[in-house]
Amino acid sequence: MIIKGFKMKLYPGMEKEYERRHSLLWPEMQESIHRFGGKNYSIFLDPETLTLFGTIEIEDEKKWAEQADDPINRKWWDYMADIMETNPDNSPVSKDLHPVFHLD
Repeated sequence: MIIKGFKMKLYPGMEKEYERRHSLLWPEMQESIHRFGGKNYSIFLDPETLTLFGTIEIEDEKKWAEQADDPINRKWWDYMADIMETNPDNSPVSKDLHPVFHLD
């Protein structure tokens, strides 16, 4: 199992909307995350900087990367594009974080 850490950024004033949308995560999006090997997925918000910090356990980097082409994942990106920084294809601007410590 691989633990990935990453960060993303919200637009100002979108904190509550981001949380609302994730509290109503589509069942098909949850299934997509699991189908591509993701589990134990958490996202945290730093309200001072509007930076989102995420962690997810994945089975394998290649399998996880394939989720980018899943139609339901693309639909989710489109749904979220108005509240956070995105790339031209509406994928979130996301920067992987370097792991420095882990304790089981």
